[in-house]
Amino acid sequence: MSDPPSVPAALRETAASNSAPMPLAAEAPPPLRVRGSLQGDLVRLGVLPCAVLALALTGWFTHARLATLEAQFNAEGQAIARQVAAMSDLSLYAGDVPALQNVVGAALRGGQAARIEISNSAGIFVAAGPAPAGDAPLRTFSAPVTLREASRAAAFAPAGSTTAGDAPIGLVQAFLDTTAHAQERTRTLMTGIGLAVLALLMAWAAVRHMARSIARPLRRVTRTVAALQAGQFDARCDVAAPPPRFSRAGRAEAPHHEFADLARDVNRLAERLQQHQQVSEQRVREATAVALMRMAEAEQAALSRARFLAAASHDLRQPLHAMGLFIDGLLDGATEAQRPALARLQESAAFMGVLLDDLLEISRLDAQVLAPTLADVPLAPMFDALAAQHAARAAEARVRLVWRDRGRAVRSDAALLQRVVGNLVANAIRHAPLDGTVLVAARPCAAGVRIEVRDNGVGIAPIHQSRIFEEFYQVANTERDRRQGFGLGLAICARIAALLETRIALRSALGLGSTFSVALPAAEGAAAAPAPAPAPVPAGLAGLRCLVVDDDPAILEGTAALLRQWECRCDTAATAREALALLEAAGARYDVLLCDLQLAGGEDGMDVVAVAQRLHPQAQAVIVSGATGPEDLKRLRQHGAMLLTKPVAPAKLRALLAARRLAA
Repeated sequence: MSDPPSVPAALRETAASNSAPMPLAAEAPPPLRVRGSLQGDLVRLGVLPCAVLALALTGWFTHARLATLEAQFNAEGQAIARQVAAMSDLSLYAGDVPALQNVVGAALRGGQAARIEISNSAGIFVAAGPAPAGDAPLRTFSAPVTLREASRAAAFAPAGSTTAGDAPIGLVQAFLDTTAHAQERTRTLMTGIGLAVLALLMAWAAVRHMARSIARPLRRVTRTVAALQAGQFDARCDVAAPPPRFSRAGRAEAPHHEFADLARDVNRLAERLQQHQQVSEQRVREATAVALMRMAEAEQAALSRARFLAAASHDLRQPLHAMGLFIDGLLDGATEAQRPALARLQESAAFMGVLLDDLLEISRLDAQVLAPTLADVPLAPMFDALAAQHAARAAEARVRLVWRDRGRAVRSDAALLQRVVGNLVANAIRHAPLDGTVLVAARPCAAGVRIEVRDNGVGIAPIHQSRIFEEFYQVANTERDRRQGFGLGLAICARIAALLETRIALRSALGLGSTFSVALPAAEGAAAAPAPAPAPVPAGLAGLRCLVVDDDPAILEGTAALLRQWECRCDTAATAREALALLEAAGARYDVLLCDLQLAGGEDGMDVVAVAQRLHPQAQAVIVSGATGPEDLKRLRQHGAMLLTKPVAPAKLRALLAARRLAA
């Protein structure tokens, strides 16, 4: 039988709290050391006194019985010896040997003695019974033979005899067999031991029954408390109360029992816990409903913002794209007086294009349409490319760039990583002092390799460090000078770092500069530097057949004029129906298709691209659109269409057409 668990401390504290208030502050009591179990302690507590008492009583009574047996045996032997001595005094005094033999024979026939011997100093020796052996279980009892008072007759006294009351005239020895006596002693001892064992067994059974009756309700209470700890607040104690007692007046009185009181306390505790659980669950349900509602509102707000950005970006890109095309077309024929104004227009259009590109980049990252391509990226060629990219800006700002790749390589996406490090380098150059230094180094770390971009500029105050990765937040550009950026670079870098499963760490202090770092896993093997790509051979665009599809007349006219200026053969279409008619015309052959995504009347540019890919598989289909919504970007990515985001720089468009001419 397993030992019952002890009463938990929490249950004892709960029962105590019902009877006395809890003090505000009390010294913690020493830990209670418990050994064994309650049932075992009760058994030991009940059996030990019973065992001591049973052993003591049994020992005392057994000892008294054995002493009585010994006294009886000794008295019997002594009585036989004295009786024989009293019967043989005259015969021994007179020397009558036959009479003595009759006396010892009569005593031996009584069956109590095993041998009788009578002797005196005159040489008379009379014995009856077998002679005792050396190992015979016999005990000897002796009695002197003396003359009785009536036997004192001097006339009959032989020579040398004495009178009564003087020294004994002989000696009687009675030999009794101790076998029966020893058996009786053994029987007495066994009886005492049996009684002691029986008493112990009865005491153990009674105490064990009482211990079970005490431990059983405690075990039930413990199981109930364990169920409450496991969260089963509907558990209750089923300890039955003792039967009622009746007073002298005949009225029933509820008995007071500690276990019943403890069970009631536990049940009250369980009811309170169940009520608290129901209240907590109700509060959790209400809080969850509020959180879900706010989450839905936040998602709706995010979707509304994404749709607003997409619509605003598309609506702004359309005229900006047309303006860039017209400005680039006017530059060739502009006079010297007109060129400065056109250059300012071109610069303003470029700034607006950069802002829209940053917004598009954030939209693409939020829409999760970018999937990094992981590969072993050697840092030396990437640092060389970034050094060439930022050398002119660093020289203009009088900042020294130091690159230390130490031959390391990382496991990442080369293009996205270069975008992050390049933006951090540009920020460091912008905030470094004159004749300052920007250090770009690769160092080992626990994650693999840590790329650090460190400057010795003014640093960033702690109050601003948690917000510099937010959109449009700039510490030292309160006047919003567009030449210092728009505050989107670090926000884009933070999103790209999250896409690469890392984060941008910052260490900075005022007057001590700033250090931005990105931790990446090291490359699995030694990554070989990619071979430098051959310089593209300039290719002419004369005779390149192009089809431009756009519902904006200004964009359609500006693009056609620019393409014809580059000596391309260009057809235009304002609707999908016109574009399909040109694609299906007999003898039609196109090398490049430039198509808007959203056409008038709800027409989709992807339908035009699909027909072009079917009828003119040699043509390069390009979507030129200002749409930046997450849904549009995901759809373009799923169809694998090439995308040019409006506004498209004329140089970028010319490079695309030149690459198509080289591939033809």
